[in-house]
Amino acid sequence: MPRADFYLIDKPRFREDPILLVCELAKRAFAAQKPTLILTRDFEQAEAIDERLWDFDEDAYVPHQLAGDEDDGNIAVLIVPPGVDTPDRPMVINLRDVCAPGVFERVLEVVAADPAEREGSRTRWTEYKRGGFEVNKHDM
Repeated sequence: MPRADFYLIDKPRFREDPILLVCELAKRAFAAQKPTLILTRDFEQAEAIDERLWDFDEDAYVPHQLAGDEDDGNIAVLIVPPGVDTPDRPMVINLRDVCAPGVFERVLEVVAADPAEREGSRTRWTEYKRGGFEVNKHDM
């Protein structure tokens, strides 16, 4: 059964730097050897995550790149702005307002502390449940 985990940002360090949580989740996925897609809201967010993954943890290296190159299949973590098509992967970190498309084992929904964001996440929660996902919540 596929899983959807909702990470609700709460702690000050993630409120101030939500991309840090995305990087931590990508690091965990890489450590678990799960090829991962990070679905971003826009190109600027994709670039910000790309840059942050280089320096968020001096003891960790997460192989990553912006999707769209011919060697995408060899990279552990692909950062995917809207409009870029990529093959499905087992793990998806979703930052968009809609449920992640495609077939995967697990999706990690990163939800900002903003009330409007929380409202949108409730809709996605319901859609994943309806789609047969096991759904979990984590306060971060």
